[in-house]
Amino acid sequence: MEEPDINELLRSPSDREYPPIERHASFYNPLRTFDLAKGDQKHYQQQYADLYFLRLAKLKPAVEEIAEQSWREFEIAGETVRRVDRVLDVRQGELCWMAGTVYVDMPLKPNILDDISKDHWISAPPPREKYLSPSGQDQTMLEDESGRLRLIGTPLQMSLLVTGCIIAVMGTENANGEFEVVDLKYPDLPGQPQRWERDDSSALLSNDNGTSQVKTQEKRVEGGKVAIVSGLGISGDQADTLALDLFMEYLLGEACGPSTQNDVGKISRLVIAGNSISEGTPLAAQEELPDKKASKKYGYDASAYNPAPTVHLDNFLATLLPSIPITLLPGESDPANVSLPQQPIHPAIFPRSRAYSAIPGSEEPGWFDSVTNPWEGDVDGWRMMGTGGQPIDDVYKYVEGDERLEMMENLLRWRCGAPTAPDTLYKDSFVIDECPHVYFVGNQPKFESTVIEGPTGQTVRLIAVPKFKETGEVVLLDMDTLDVDLLRFELFDDP
Repeated sequence: MEEPDINELLRSPSDREYPPIERHASFYNPLRTFDLAKGDQKHYQQQYADLYFLRLAKLKPAVEEIAEQSWREFEIAGETVRRVDRVLDVRQGELCWMAGTVYVDMPLKPNILDDISKDHWISAPPPREKYLSPSGQDQTMLEDESGRLRLIGTPLQMSLLVTGCIIAVMGTENANGEFEVVDLKYPDLPGQPQRWERDDSSALLSNDNGTSQVKTQEKRVEGGKVAIVSGLGISGDQADTLALDLFMEYLLGEACGPSTQNDVGKISRLVIAGNSISEGTPLAAQEELPDKKASKKYGYDASAYNPAPTVHLDNFLATLLPSIPITLLPGESDPANVSLPQQPIHPAIFPRSRAYSAIPGSEEPGWFDSVTNPWEGDVDGWRMMGTGGQPIDDVYKYVEGDERLEMMENLLRWRCGAPTAPDTLYKDSFVIDECPHVYFVGNQPKFESTVIEGPTGQTVRLIAVPKFKETGEVVLLDMDTLDVDLLRFELFDDP
C-alpha cells in the first residue's frame, strides 16, 4: 500500500466528498463443456475401457500426424521404420512405430478389488503421497483395442507419462517381448482461437432473409484484471475470518486509500478455484454415537452436520457480489460430487448469493456463476481453463519430483485435462479441443507461473494458484498482457 493511502487511513474523518470509482467491466462468456446430463438423461452404463478407447480414437489421428512427419524415412542400420496399425502387429526385431494409450501398472496404486477384500480391516491404511515403487516394480505399457505391450527404454525415463495419456512410440521388440522405445511423441497443443474469436462469431446473426447481420457490440475498452484465489478453507471458526475479511475489504476498497482504490477498481472479476470450504471432520462410528431417544423430525442434527462453513461462505460471497462478479469452481473438499467433472455447487447452499445467479433456463451467465470443475470460458476475449487441482495432484502421485508447472504443461501437450480420471459420458469431455490462453490450477503448494509455446505459435500462460488459507496469496491476471502479480494478506501477532 502506498504512503498516501496509509496517511488517509490514519487521519480523522473529514467532510470531503470523493468521486465514486466504477469497477472495470468484465466481458464474460463461459462454456458448458463439462456439464453432465441431468435427470433421466444421466446414466452410468459406460465402462472405463470404452472411455479410454474413445479418447484414443479422438487423439490418435493427431499424434499419428506428428509421428508421421517426424519419423518419415527414419532409418537405423539401413532399416526404414514402418507404421503398424495395432499393438499386436508388432514383430520381434522390426523397426516400427504405433500409437496407443499409456497404462502404468503400479503395485502401490489403490485397487478397488483389494479394498473390498480388506473391508473387515480394523482401520484403513493411510493414503500414499506417491504411488511410485521404491523397488522399481512399476511397468509402463501401451495398449489399444487389440492388446497391451510393455515399454522400456531411456526415453521413458526422460518423459513424464501417466495412465490415460495418448502417445506414439518408435522402436523394436526384443526377445523378451518388450518394446524398446527409441523415441516418442505427444499430440501437442491443439489449435488456439484468436482473442475475441468466439465473441465475434456469436455476434453474427441470421435474419429472416437468410443473410447475416452484425449484432451491435459493446465498445471494448482496455482490459482490467482478474483475481484468482483458491483454498479459502472456510471452517466456520473465528480464526479463519481475519484474513478473509482483509481480502474482502480490499476487493471492496474499504481497506485502502484513493490511489489503491483506483487499482482495485481495475479488478473486474473474482475466480475461486476450489476448496472454498475446509476438509470435513469424519463422522463418528455408529457404535460411538450416544443413544438417542428419537430422531429429529425437522431441521438438521447438529451432531452430524455443521452449517457454519457454508453460512460463512455464503455471507462472504453475498458481501462481495454487489461490487464484483464471481466465478466459483468446486474442489475436493466442497459440497459437490466427488468424481470429475464436478458439477456446480447447488444453489441451495447459497441462500443469499443465489439471488445474483442467472435465471433458470437463461443462456446469459449471472453475476454469480457457480460452474463445473474443470471449467473453461472466455474472459475479456481470452480462452481460460482451470481446475480445482485434483488432476495435477493425481499426476503428482505417478511421477517423481514436484514440478507442478511441468505437469500442467504436459496435460496440455497430451490434450487431456484429466488423463487419470474417466467420466460417465459417451464422449470424453476431458479431451482438450482448443488450446486455452490461460490455464490455472488451484490448491497448489506454492505460486508459480510461466508461459509455454506450441508448434504453431500457440502461447499459454500457466498459473499454479496457492491455497489462500495457508499462504494468504491471491493471483492478479492482467487481461491485456496476461502478466501476473501476487497479492499477500498477512496477520502479524503482537510480540
